[in-house]
Amino acid sequence: MSEQKISRRDQILQSLAAMLQNNPGQRITTAALARQVGVSEAALYRHFPSKARMFEGLISFIEETIFSRVSIITKSDADAVRQCEQLLTLLLTFVEKNPGMARILTGDALSGETERLRMQVNQVFERLETQLKQILREAEIKSGLRTRASAGVTANLMLASAEGRIRQFVRSEFKRKPTASWADQWQVLAASSFREAAVPA
Repeated sequence: MSEQKISRRDQILQSLAAMLQNNPGQRITTAALARQVGVSEAALYRHFPSKARMFEGLISFIEETIFSRVSIITKSDADAVRQCEQLLTLLLTFVEKNPGMARILTGDALSGETERLRMQVNQVFERLETQLKQILREAEIKSGLRTRASAGVTANLMLASAEGRIRQFVRSEFKRKPTASWADQWQVLAASSFREAAVPA
């Protein structure tokens, strides 16, 4: 019984993510979602007390997916420059594979929804920025790696670059891929962010 409930919850969340992807720019109603899932609106509410809780479920999925992998990156033997690149590439690859999640991360899908959801998304980006800052600060202490600006300023610049690419992805209705030319852009970003000795040739 409980497995069946979990399966239905997942089905609802997957359907919501698919609708966000297939209907760019449109607000998703519970009536439309119920039709997509093939159940009544009342059945939706048996699993989620509100649409906001459905979005919370997707935001939790984003957090769990991204930060479980961020943990692997930060525990690796890669140097700080490489770890920063891997973290940002992870974020861009995730949204490219999950366009519906990109709409959540930009706030596009949350228009008209509760402020709490936008705050949760803000916290995702704040955690990512904090993680980048920590990578840079630890590298300076452990290996003398230096950034041209402070660790905080550099982390913010890196994340802003990735956020901009996600916004372009959503604005283009998922035609402009976030990872397109990213490797080349990272080289430019790294060269301007780190002291010359820290950037691999």
